[in-house]
Order: sequence, then structure tokens, then C-alpha cells
Amino acid sequence: MEDTMQLTPPTPGEMRAAMGSFASGVTVVTGYADEPVGFACQSFASVSLEPPLVLFCADHRGRAWPRIREAGRFTVNVLGEDQRDLCDRFGSSRGEKYDGLDWTMSAWGTPSLPGVLMRVHAEVHTVHVEGDHDVVVGRVLELETAEGDDRPMLFFRGRFGVEELHAEVAPTLWGWGDHWG
Repeated sequence: MEDTMQLTPPTPGEMRAAMGSFASGVTVVTGYADEPVGFACQSFASVSLEPPLVLFCADHRGRAWPRIREAGRFTVNVLGEDQRDLCDRFGSSRGEKYDGLDWTMSAWGTPSLPGVLMRVHAEVHTVHVEGDHDVVVGRVLELETAEGDDRPMLFFRGRFGVEELHAEVAPTLWGWGDHWG
């Protein structure tokens, strides 16, 4: 039997609404190109352990990413749940993102933001143009993780945080109680 249904791709609004059901962490990707630059990014993931590779996606029409690409190195700063100020600062196209911010320069020549959960220092390995974004694969140079048990900033269904998902629910639902934490 032949399927006669006409399939149409989702609109950008439909895509955003549907993909919003996938909770993601929030990061700030920083670099240095004659001055510090950076942008908020929620498309970040580990790619490979050997060699150590990560990826993020960036709008290739943005102002910060082309400058970071030219510099060749970047730092992914993973935000904690109480760092909404950093997310707002780097998620906005207005204002100077580093004005009044107590940041430091890493050994790799990239800005390190204060109080983050983790930093991944990397160099641009490959860039794949896909639609309106670039998929950036970076070779990891160094990892920095914070001590403590701070929780990550999450973005879910257009909001920050996922209060209805409590850490103790998953082990009970999936029978992981004896193996969790």
C-alpha cells in the first residue's frame, strides 16, 4: 500500500516548542579575539573519550562565534543553577558582557568565568555547517571541575530549572535504588 500523506517539515516555532521538551544544561562559550567574547549555549555535549572531544552548536550569524573560531580556542563554562546572571549577561545581544565581571584568563588564552561547575578548555578541531548553525567539534586541552555538590542550570520548556523532576524519582521508577548515588 502506498502512503499518500504529504509530509511537511516542522516550522521553526514547532521545532523550538518540541525540542524544548528535552532538558539541557546551560553553558557560556568564551574566547579571546583582541578582547574577551562569549555567548550562552545550551547545545553542548561530549563526543569522544579517545581522543577527548566535545561539541557545541553556534549560530554562524552571531557576533561572538566567528571571532572565537578565528582565535582557534575556546572555554565552555558550565553554569550552576544559581548563575542566572551569567546566563542573562551572555544570552543578551545588548551591552558589554564582561563589564564589571570578575573573570580570569586561562592558561590557554581564553576567559574563565567565576564560580562555574566545570570548565572545558579546547581548541577548534572541526566545524560543520548545518542549516543556520555550525556544529563545532573541539579537542579538549584541559578540564577544570569545581568541588562541592552544586546543581547545574537546566533549561526545559522555555524555563530555567526542572523543579518537578526530583533526583530521587528516577531510581525508584527504574529500579536503580540500590545503584544510585
